[in-house]
Amino acid sequence: MADMSPKKTPMPEQPPLVRNKNFKEVSTGYTPEMAMAEANRCLNCKNKPCVSGCPVNVQIPDFISKIAEGDFKGAYQKITENNALPAVCGRVCPQEMQCEGKCVRGIKGESVAIGRLERFAADYYMQNFEKEIPVIKKNGKKVAVVGGGPSGLTCAGELARKGYDVTIFEAFHTAGGVLVYGIPEFRLPKAIVKKEIEGLEALGVKIMTDMVIGKVLSVDEIFLMGFDAVFIGSGAGLPMFMGIEGEGSVGVYSANEFLTRINLMKAYMDEYDTPIKRSNSVAVVGGGNVAMDAARSAKRLGAENVYIIYRRGEEEMPARKEEVHHAKEEQIDFKLLCNPVRIIADENSRVIGIECVKMELGEPDASGRRRPKEIEGSNFVIDVDAVIMALGTSPNPLIRTTTTGIEANKRGCLVVDETMQTTKDNVYAGGDAVTGAATVILAMGAGKKAANAIDEKLSK
Repeated sequence: MADMSPKKTPMPEQPPLVRNKNFKEVSTGYTPEMAMAEANRCLNCKNKPCVSGCPVNVQIPDFISKIAEGDFKGAYQKITENNALPAVCGRVCPQEMQCEGKCVRGIKGESVAIGRLERFAADYYMQNFEKEIPVIKKNGKKVAVVGGGPSGLTCAGELARKGYDVTIFEAFHTAGGVLVYGIPEFRLPKAIVKKEIEGLEALGVKIMTDMVIGKVLSVDEIFLMGFDAVFIGSGAGLPMFMGIEGEGSVGVYSANEFLTRINLMKAYMDEYDTPIKRSNSVAVVGGGNVAMDAARSAKRLGAENVYIIYRRGEEEMPARKEEVHHAKEEQIDFKLLCNPVRIIADENSRVIGIECVKMELGEPDASGRRRPKEIEGSNFVIDVDAVIMALGTSPNPLIRTTTTGIEANKRGCLVVDETMQTTKDNVYAGGDAVTGAATVILAMGAGKKAANAIDEKLSK
């Protein structure tokens, strides 16, 4: 008999005014007892609506049933039949918009905490078991994967399990993509990502770092190295700016640069001499998860005042509700229905303020969200010494401009067919390189779909 409690089992967390001064993980995870209690809230529906909300098709009721029985190893094995990075997904997936959003328990209460249970199963397995590596029969075919982010890692893992000799070409000095350079330690510990990647290497996946495809090698040259197919999962790392006065001032960052310096270059650790401004007052422009990450990171670096400036209201913010909630708890100041018009600098071109105008919401635009309009004469200034632009990203043009026969749309995203193949034969693509900036799990779903398409074509 299912536990019909209308509320999720709470997740233990660091207190807000403690955690906003350190980079340790905010949520500390379920105990086995908590996990089993939450698993018992699952109705084990016959039609499994939650599965339809999962981009990688994890058999959710099946793994939750195993947790309810205390078979935590079995739960992990069930998840990894479909998901190569469960410890990552359990932490950063927008479950409320996907699997949990389809959960029947959410109709008259809170959904089952599917993400928390996935994280628990993955963490428990990592802490208590040695990863079992299957015996894989090689098929003699080689596939190159460009980019070691979520999409590329997933594609590589799927193909390696099918017997392919897979090599990942990663531009940075470590694999992981946005998982290591974009998402802060307090949301996704890098040791977790490292462990997941080591699991792929154990399957035989080779990772070559410092390989900027389009500079060191071209996609065409990769084929000359004997590869039978190429998957491009290079992400969307080109930051967007507003084009307003003062954006070139000292103290203005893209969120990509700011978070990369913190996460990949370890600016949050005293023993690393990473060049980054320690600010007293910071304005973060944007309303997505990246804006929340940047603001919460700035707070942890010692900023007394951190402002989120967003031109719409809270209901329209694309960030996860959990991230907004955590940011508010950590004393981030939300300036909603405001939009920057100018960044103010001193005689040395250093940021000293940001001028904003108040907004009101008008009729819905093409996206369905109400279009913000300026309120004339409502300008005001916030004193800040740093501004972080978290306005989204687009794919870097390097690969598409150095590869023959490959096409992109007007947003710079690679054009693919229903099998994820680009306009160049045997070159596939997925993730942010195709969709523009999106979620980790959607990128993983694309990597998995492309891997299956590659296998179907090369195994004929």
